[in-house]
Amino acid sequence: MFYNPGATSHGLPYDPFKACVVPRAIGWISSVSEKGVANLAPFSQFTNVSFDPPMVMFSCNQTLDGLRKDTVNNIEKTGVFCWQLCTYDLREAVNRSAEAIPPEEDEFTSAGLQKTWSKSLSIPVPMVRESPVRFECEYMQTVRLPRNPPMGSADVIFGRVVGVHIDEGVLTNGRIDVMKTKPIARLGYLEYGVIGEVFEMVIPGDERLQLGLVGDADGIREATKRLACENGHK
Repeated sequence: MFYNPGATSHGLPYDPFKACVVPRAIGWISSVSEKGVANLAPFSQFTNVSFDPPMVMFSCNQTLDGLRKDTVNNIEKTGVFCWQLCTYDLREAVNRSAEAIPPEEDEFTSAGLQKTWSKSLSIPVPMVRESPVRFECEYMQTVRLPRNPPMGSADVIFGRVVGVHIDEGVLTNGRIDVMKTKPIARLGYLEYGVIGEVFEMVIPGDERLQLGLVGDADGIREATKRLACENGHK
């Protein structure tokens, strides 16, 4: 089958677009308003951008009323936010925190979650205590993508990760073990998935490609220096 989105019909009972790009990591983003009200919401259009320095981004569509969401307003006004890993054990709380509630209400409370606080940010931001992995982020910029109303317009938020929290209980031999964290991912329609199997593959060629995959910035620099010295002696 083939169709042109927005121009020709796909002919299916449900739109397939989001189900094509799977699995997607979930950006469980916490922020705080200028009045000090905590906010927590999941975004399924989320990923890391780079690793040296580490940066993340997430895309936030508008509300049903065509307004920018509280998360975007909070981050642009305070310049800080946090991310937490969505796990299978926390799946119901993740879902509850997606509910649209007034900006003066606290999603941590409505989702039944405990708070812990950032350590490195200029303004303290609450984080989900129960999540085993959390990032503290400094706001960098917003890319505004206007599209079809009411929800189509998106604010793409970029942030630099300046603090990383990891529960040592999810480590195995010095590595984060996804079989312990059990991260959930957004799929298509109303579906989610959880990691149940892991395998490894090694890219052939320059070892720096492998180091880039695992995000070893120091290793890449050391390998680059070593190769420069070796080439200098040839």
